[in-house]
Amino acid sequence: MSKGYSVIPSQFSLVAYEYIFRNAGKLLNSYFTSASVTIVGTILGLLINAMIAYPLSRNDFRFRRQIAFYVFFTMLFSGGLVPWYIVITSLHMQDTFWVLVLPYLVAAWFVLLLRTFFQTIPAAIIESAKLDGCSEFGIFLRMILPLSKPALATVGLFIVFQYWNDYWLGLLFVTKENLISLQYMFFKTMASLDFYLRNATNLPPGLTLESLPKLSARMALCVLTAGPMLFVFPFFQKYFVKGLTVGSVKG
Repeated sequence: MSKGYSVIPSQFSLVAYEYIFRNAGKLLNSYFTSASVTIVGTILGLLINAMIAYPLSRNDFRFRRQIAFYVFFTMLFSGGLVPWYIVITSLHMQDTFWVLVLPYLVAAWFVLLLRTFFQTIPAAIIESAKLDGCSEFGIFLRMILPLSKPALATVGLFIVFQYWNDYWLGLLFVTKENLISLQYMFFKTMASLDFYLRNATNLPPGLTLESLPKLSARMALCVLTAGPMLFVFPFFQKYFVKGLTVGSVKG
C-alpha cells in the first residue's frame, strides 16, 4: 500500500516457495494424482462424449431428437448436490481413483459441440466407407475421429482444465493421502496458513508470524498450479479457434 505496484519487486524472497516445499513428497504425489486423473479423464471423456455425439449427428438415427433433448435438458435442470452425493456413495466410490474421474466424464455441452461438428462432415464420406465394407464402429474410429481434430482438441482442452482445476471431488469424497489432488492440497495448504495466521501458536519450525507468507503463498500456489497448463495450451492453440466457431456460420 505504501509503494504501490511495480513490475520489479523491491525485495526478492523465496519464503513462500520454501513454505510450500516443506512437504515436497506430498506435493509430488499431488502432481502425480492430478496428472493421472487428467490424462485418464481426458481420454475417456473425449471417447465417450464423441460416442454419444456421433449417433446424434446422423440423420438416419431414429431416436436422435429424443436423446438430444434429454442431453440438452440436463443443462437446464440437475438433480442437485444431495442426490448426486447419494449416488456416488451408494456405489462405494469414495477414496478410489475413479471418484475423481467418473463424475465429470460426460458433459452435455461437450456432446452438443461435438454433434454440431460431426454434422459438418459430408454424408458422402460415410456412405463411401459403407460401400467399402467398413462397419459403423470402424467409420467412427477411422473416418470421423481423424476428421474431427479441431473439435476434439477444443473439447479436450476444456476437459483438461476441468480435471486439473478440480478440488471439489477431493473435498467431498477423498480422505486418503495418496489420492489428494494438486488443487485440493493447495486448498488445504491455504486453510492451514489461515489457521496459523489466526492462531500464532504451533507455527512450523523456522517461521515466525512476521515471516509467515501471506499473499505471497497464494501467488506461489497459482504459479505451481498454472505452470503445467501454460505448456499444454500451445499444443491445442491451432485447433482452438476453429473448434469454437463450429456451427457459428451457416450457408
